[in-house]
Amino acid sequence: MSDYGHDLLFGTFITPTNAAPHRVVALAQETEAAGLDLVTFQDHPYQAGFLDTWTLLSYVAARTERVHLSGNVVNLPLRPPAVLARAAASLDLLSGGRFELGIGAGGFWDAIEAMGGRRLSPGQAVDALSEAIDIVRGIWDADDKSRFRVDGAYYQVAGAKRGPAPAHDIGIWLGAYKPKMLRLTGAKADGWLPSLPYLDLSRLAEDNAIIDEAAQEAGREPAAVRRMLNVAGQFGAAGDRLLSGPPGVWAEQLAALTLEYGFSTYIVMADDPATIATFGAEVAPATRELVAKERAARATVPGTV
Repeated sequence: MSDYGHDLLFGTFITPTNAAPHRVVALAQETEAAGLDLVTFQDHPYQAGFLDTWTLLSYVAARTERVHLSGNVVNLPLRPPAVLARAAASLDLLSGGRFELGIGAGGFWDAIEAMGGRRLSPGQAVDALSEAIDIVRGIWDADDKSRFRVDGAYYQVAGAKRGPAPAHDIGIWLGAYKPKMLRLTGAKADGWLPSLPYLDLSRLAEDNAIIDEAAQEAGREPAAVRRMLNVAGQFGAAGDRLLSGPPGVWAEQLAALTLEYGFSTYIVMADDPATIATFGAEVAPATRELVAKERAARATVPGTV
């Protein structure tokens, strides 16, 4: 079992459709009203039916007060890392420290190329993401007054000034599934952000082990990487699938994922106000209670976590 001991966070994954833009913003406000911690949007700049995610994040930041915001995940091939770093720090400053940076390596290469991006192989895309993380952190390091230079295989920075520093320590979260991305997550990221429908549950222990080993090889503690999960399901009568049933069943299953596999952030994929309200009012507090109770019980037994 791998419970990394993080406080539990809950949020939403909202489709940024441009057919009803103010409904998208209203769902973000519903997220905050439900007491949830985080609102996220997918980022597909080549998708003509979507709002531009960065513009949407900025607008939602201005229309909310407490909730944190993130792309889920930002499309790196169409967002140059040095510019992305300044944009992220700026939005974090403007929102009072409420922005987090979920990043993806890219995957829909025909569409990316059609928008002017460079086509990369899966392995190249991971290497490019690794370079980008270093650039983002370098730009944020405003205390270093030296000119910033990176001569990478995919990205170059030729003496840029650093800054601004963000308002808080922005988390860099990676959407990762395959071993090379998992190793990068362990070595350089603050969070692992997969989606439950695309995960092989039988491999969760192995995936965690890859992240943990890479973190240790980089001189980090495995717990430095928050395990996060986009989840989808249905409220109602109990079913035979994961997250199909009443809120209490959801809470039991999410608590099990925390205690057995270390997940500590759950982001519900929903565009329905009732689902968001139930997730915030019933699932989140019940899950926190179950996890706290089990953690307290384990703490009374020597050698357990």
